[in-house]
Amino acid sequence: MTRPRDAALALALVCASCRDSERPSSPPLPSGAASMVQGLPEAPPVPRKGMVWIPKGALVAGTPPDRLPRIADEEMPGEQVILQGFYIDVFPFPNEEGAIPHSNVNREEAGALCAEQGKRLCSELEWERACKGPQNNTYEYGDVYRAERCGTGKAAALRPAGLLVGCRSEWGTHDMHGGIWEWTSSPWGRGAPPDELGALRGGNAASGELVGRCANAMGRPPRVRSGTIGFRCCAGPKNEAEVVLDVKRGRKLELRESYDKALAALAVEAMPENAKQEVGAERFGIERVWVWRPIGNEELLVFGGCAGLGKEPACGVLITRIVLDKPQMLGWVSSGHWAPTLHTDVAASDLWLFGGDELGNFRTLIRYGWGLVSIGPKERRVPKPVKKKRKKP
Repeated sequence: MTRPRDAALALALVCASCRDSERPSSPPLPSGAASMVQGLPEAPPVPRKGMVWIPKGALVAGTPPDRLPRIADEEMPGEQVILQGFYIDVFPFPNEEGAIPHSNVNREEAGALCAEQGKRLCSELEWERACKGPQNNTYEYGDVYRAERCGTGKAAALRPAGLLVGCRSEWGTHDMHGGIWEWTSSPWGRGAPPDELGALRGGNAASGELVGRCANAMGRPPRVRSGTIGFRCCAGPKNEAEVVLDVKRGRKLELRESYDKALAALAVEAMPENAKQEVGAERFGIERVWVWRPIGNEELLVFGGCAGLGKEPACGVLITRIVLDKPQMLGWVSSGHWAPTLHTDVAASDLWLFGGDELGNFRTLIRYGWGLVSIGPKERRVPKPVKKKRKKP
């Protein structure tokens, strides 16, 4: 037999449960917040002065093939790497705001200076995660390049730590670009012998959009000292994951005897506007396909063809990168009325297209750099003036 008081209590619990079920569910966590929440249990009990804690999480290492700029033979292709939590200095050594970073040290000397403080050199993937932040940004401040944030786009030089307050990652690290290059403990795992080169991160150069990326790196002999090379320290158990690339190379340019017709049709569908204007309403037919290997770990497909055969044809090449079985368009180069022919120069990154029109034959330089192609002007051979013979008096 149920007593009135027990019945009332049971009814109250049931009603409370009903009210809870009617409440709206909590809003989803914003992008990146989940990884931060997962890292909370690993947060250090006592913060270290002048250092920030990078929690355990996933680093998208390097640059995915569909994101540019990219250096295919130096960067991992956007692979996910799980790193354990670690500490990293807020500024380059001596890690003091307003101080000039310490430079002119080789890798061994940099490691010894960190050890004196109970720290160690960072690995290059730890450095990259600290730069990319929880969102895995391209640059420490986001995915869009802004030269003024870190003062990139000029030669590397010494400057006071913290001078540009906007040069900061989401984790709280400062000055990872725009100033000196920084030693890491990592070997240059891009085909070189382990002891031959060491990996540097950060720095500055005229090509700021390229060098200012968190994925960018540079290899130098570990004994090198320079006024533009310094370091920053990390602490905690070292993450053993390293960049290891199997750099594959091949013939600079190779004409394929057969090719995927469906892939060629997709390339024609992706034809850029300037190509459509030159071709007009005529159907563009692919006649030949080349494989161009401008650098290691990079293969581009070049589709050559013409439209309007039998009249006044419009010919040229479509330069593409195949990403997830689809052509990513990099450029169109006209060969005029002639079916295109291609030849590489001394450097595999330079490709010459030969064509012709009503003014005669010409050639055009196609240059590869950082995953992009640039197209030069038409170059025509100017005939040398004929010297007139002087008549004898």
